[in-house]
Amino acid sequence: MTITLDGLETRPAQVWGSVRLVPLVRDEAVPHLRLHRKVFEEPVTVVDVGDAAYVSFVPHAFVATWSDGDQTQAASYGTRLLERDTRAAPPRMPVRFTRRMARKAGRDRLRFLPLHLAVEGYLALHFGGPEIAWEEWSRRAVAHGLSPRCEETYLGRRVRGLEDALRIFEIHPGQCGVLVYVADALASAFVVPHPDDYRALHPTLVEDLFGELIYMYGLLGAPAGDLSAPIDPAGIRTLGDLRVAAEMREAEWAAFHDEVMAGRLFDEDGSRRAVQSLRGFELTRFLPSFALGRENHIGEIITGGGGEVAYLKTFRLSEAQVRRGYLLRRLAEHDWRLSATAAALGADSAGLALRLERAGFGHLLRQDVLDHFRAQRRAT
Repeated sequence: MTITLDGLETRPAQVWGSVRLVPLVRDEAVPHLRLHRKVFEEPVTVVDVGDAAYVSFVPHAFVATWSDGDQTQAASYGTRLLERDTRAAPPRMPVRFTRRMARKAGRDRLRFLPLHLAVEGYLALHFGGPEIAWEEWSRRAVAHGLSPRCEETYLGRRVRGLEDALRIFEIHPGQCGVLVYVADALASAFVVPHPDDYRALHPTLVEDLFGELIYMYGLLGAPAGDLSAPIDPAGIRTLGDLRVAAEMREAEWAAFHDEVMAGRLFDEDGSRRAVQSLRGFELTRFLPSFALGRENHIGEIITGGGGEVAYLKTFRLSEAQVRRGYLLRRLAEHDWRLSATAAALGADSAGLALRLERAGFGHLLRQDVLDHFRAQRRAT
């Protein structure tokens, strides 16, 4: 099913230096689902994801609350009006252990770590390594796959200008989401079911994950472009004319933003995997197709029975992360055989091996094989 932002309307952007925030507004909130923040006393978390341990800084978790009709009123940030509340938070400890990325926290509640579902999906991409022990791969690659797999991200607080922008900009009536741009590069999308949820969770954007590209753009401080379209005063005679012209400009901006600026947020050639479902809602994570030379976003989403987006959070991969994902996907498509993969990429085995080394996967190849390819490349 293709992911769209139907039901969310784009409002005029607000710009602060290099940061552009584009509000997303709903006419009606998504019924029967609410989100609120659960703060951990100790943000360092170890998550057991099966065969590996996922270690991350987790400043907060989101709790999705379901309700049946008017029987249960879900609360936002700070209060809990539920049929049955969860047990008290665990005692303070240096490291907090969580059994799963997403797990039920009660009969009508689901607790999940924002964005970490998507990051886990990216890190687990072909995590097991070669399925067939071709002679080029090392014993470590066959026995342990891509373990350990590490990626670097930055807190939103370190993206210059983002914290100030979130503090200064107004929240629109009915706002249920926002798209964050830094130097007009789409950094992330954030959508929640209800305006009250957004007001409660708006400050948490500074604790989200951002990639190296977004961090560098913020560090450089390149100002966002002037995308305003002035109104021609020649055709304005009355306040009604001015109102019509302003509405036309607003509609033109929304169409330009949705089709051009945010046109590559979702990748139709990417993949999706369901993580948890409850009462007509489904929590999934999605990965892009890792197409080179274009933006690629990973993310997590909660959709209702009609496919409407109730919750969304995305992370833009850096160019290096896209290249790593691209190489892993192409290797898997050709059963991890270097010669076949190199032929599909229009290269030779030596070129592919050195490309893997530059991407950080050199340890997966046998040392003698890698040395042979290096010598072969030097000779040519």
